[in-house]
Amino acid sequence: MSHFIYRVIRVLLTSTLAIPLAAYAQFEGAPEQLYRDMGAELTPTLAKPGQYKVGVKTLSIVNPLQLDLNTQKISDRSLLLEIWYPTPQNQNGPLAHYDNETRLGQAFSLQGSAYRDAPVLKGKNAMPLIVISHGYTGYRSLMFYLGEHLASHGYIVAAIDHTDSTNQDVDMVKAGFAGFPSTLYNRSRDQQFTLNYLVGEPNFLSAVIDKEKAGLVGYSMGGYGAVNTIGGCYQFTDAAIANFMGIKDQAQAKATTKLFNSCAGGQYDNAQVDPRWRAAIAFAPWGNQHNLFDPQALKSIETPVLYVAGEFDDVSDYASIKRLFKATGGEHTYLLTYNNARHNIAAHPAPRVARDNEMNIGHYFEGAWSSQQLNSNNKHFALAMMNCHVKQDESACPYLALSADSNERVIDGVKTPNWLGFPKRYSTGMEWQY
Repeated sequence: MSHFIYRVIRVLLTSTLAIPLAAYAQFEGAPEQLYRDMGAELTPTLAKPGQYKVGVKTLSIVNPLQLDLNTQKISDRSLLLEIWYPTPQNQNGPLAHYDNETRLGQAFSLQGSAYRDAPVLKGKNAMPLIVISHGYTGYRSLMFYLGEHLASHGYIVAAIDHTDSTNQDVDMVKAGFAGFPSTLYNRSRDQQFTLNYLVGEPNFLSAVIDKEKAGLVGYSMGGYGAVNTIGGCYQFTDAAIANFMGIKDQAQAKATTKLFNSCAGGQYDNAQVDPRWRAAIAFAPWGNQHNLFDPQALKSIETPVLYVAGEFDDVSDYASIKRLFKATGGEHTYLLTYNNARHNIAAHPAPRVARDNEMNIGHYFEGAWSSQQLNSNNKHFALAMMNCHVKQDESACPYLALSADSNERVIDGVKTPNWLGFPKRYSTGMEWQY
């Protein structure tokens, strides 16, 4: 493995990309409640719970006959999904908990507000699908707060465990690079297959899912995949592939470059973006700091996309994310900046057991922001984005038509307005570009 990829993995280990998962972690004691009630007055309008109770199921799906980079053979690729959805109001069953572990293998269990294995609400309009994609490494309940929130507002939300990219698959201490090539190759493919499967194959959602409208949320490497899925084709060079993959033979590097330069979920010639993707959100998207996206392809993106970034992101590089925003075409392209934040802008708050050393807490911690406040803001903007562009609810669109600076200031004796949907005096620390 090249020195370059070693440096990349060191950045991931000492900064953040996503939280590891032990899918069947053993935990004793009551699940931990991460969130405190801040009251309706201090909650952004669209961060408030929706009208529906929420159910959740875990579903295993299989993408047949895929290239396995580890074996260089064709085999079935399994993915594990966590799926949230509206459930009938009379639910009183067990509430879900999400069992995981820290980077150093310490188990924890987080209390959710969804009902485990509850029935799907029937008899309403078809519900759009939102796909959530974690980073490297990561796990499907990394943004469970977002899955539960969107489902309470009438969406079906499917979060992916990306095979070869979870803590269950990757030993980040002894072999942190092991799943990185697979992540580069499979991230967009997994996102597209999840949509194809849930909309096209018989499953417990078939009677209620909207087959024409979907949204996509990706964090870090999930954002890297999301940009590609909506048309930001990859442009790996032979030199980049040689560095990332540790390939010394030029002919092999050239052949591998062709393999990796796919678009829109694994297409090559005359790639077409799936029109069912009506909107995308890319939290801290990785890749543009290495010029991995074709500028002409970015310019041709038509899917509405919201980029969300920390001002001091040193993993995905904030300046590179801004360039990505500016290079993206389409009538509805947005950039939300969290001032004084780094890369940890999308994960749930740190569990107690993660607070005992830097490697654990460094995966969640933001020096200038409360994770709960970031989560609350993310819920608000995600619902605005999906309601406006997926459900085409025009009443949500004004929440995306904001002034550049969220801070209420007095300029020439006139006080600037706070952002729509935020409590007065509390829409601070953010910037907006459109």
